[in-house]
Amino acid sequence: MTTNSSPANKMAVAFARILRGAGLDVPLDSVIVFVGALTQLGLENRENVYWSAHATLIRRHEDVQIFDRAFKVFWEQQIAVETATFEEQHESITLLVDDEDANTDDSSAEPIEDENTIALRFSKIETLREKDFAAYNQLELREAEQFMASLRLAGPPKKSLRLMKTNRHGARHDIRRTMRATLQHDGEPIERYWREPSTKLRRLVVLLDISGSMEPYARALLRFMHAAVVGRQRVEAFTFGTRLTRITKELTSRDPDKALAQTSAQVSDWSGGTRLGECLQSFNDNWGVGGMARGSIFVILSDGWDRGDPKVLADQMSRLSRVAYRVIWVNPLKVSPGYAPLARGMAAAMPYIDEFVEGHSLEALRELTEVISKDSNERRKTVTHA
Repeated sequence: MTTNSSPANKMAVAFARILRGAGLDVPLDSVIVFVGALTQLGLENRENVYWSAHATLIRRHEDVQIFDRAFKVFWEQQIAVETATFEEQHESITLLVDDEDANTDDSSAEPIEDENTIALRFSKIETLREKDFAAYNQLELREAEQFMASLRLAGPPKKSLRLMKTNRHGARHDIRRTMRATLQHDGEPIERYWREPSTKLRRLVVLLDISGSMEPYARALLRFMHAAVVGRQRVEAFTFGTRLTRITKELTSRDPDKALAQTSAQVSDWSGGTRLGECLQSFNDNWGVGGMARGSIFVILSDGWDRGDPKVLADQMSRLSRVAYRVIWVNPLKVSPGYAPLARGMAAAMPYIDEFVEGHSLEALRELTEVISKDSNERRKTVTHA
């Protein structure tokens, strides 16, 4: 698509990028229509600009709140800077848009050399990184999804039974390649070839506690699980409260709204009680010990509050720890000053946990990805229970 470089065109394209960055679906044909509308209406009347953008760029009713916020920041605070910069200096537009509470003036626009470049900054991620998930609103959860999608969840690889070619001395002779090479030298095995075991990703298994005590964090951590499933191979996802539910299939949709809606329809025990030991036993019996947990990185997202028998939980954690590569427990309450794992469920599980980490914020999840990627060869400690 070829367009001229009028102020209306540049502002329309820049605003469309802002909306896409905020998570809205803004197709190219909608942007073209918006450009045409601004060309006819101009930039002087903010109400005309608002309704032309509203009519052409919004596709879903639930996006209106995000759209209004983006419009307020982008147009109300930057339009005067853009007009003066373009008409008086005939240079490109630099739009530095932070968050809705930022104070902006003419000094925020700095001319740049490339006339076709528009520099944009529209993100509250930096301010949200340390914020507790329990204090998030719905808009902030949507913004946090972009950060979660950028996290790389990859554990240390493991050796596969499949062999691969290698140019160095490997574990086994590659008889087939060696014999083919001898045909070029009158049957003399001048060169020998080798094969060695290849590597593959370890399976990542994630269990999310959706009981009433975890409700302030479950909505954010479910989005983290969605990012893990769509961004990495060999991920299995479960929820547990009073029962265990496998949600891997529901989270495979790349549309977060669709994935979360499918998950909500599948899970029937939201914000209920917690029977952690029984749910873990169900996992071990039906999926885990027989295959899914074997050699995997096992992550439990839970505050450890359990109404069941702690001995059952201890027994099942012991079974799991014997087959999993590593067991990681993510507890959002760990960040609290003076926290100690004294809840019955948490205390019963602690001897079988390899890593005990926080899970209350985006920064905590980023640190979790580093823990998952760590290669640990330490022997698992053994504890005798009374």
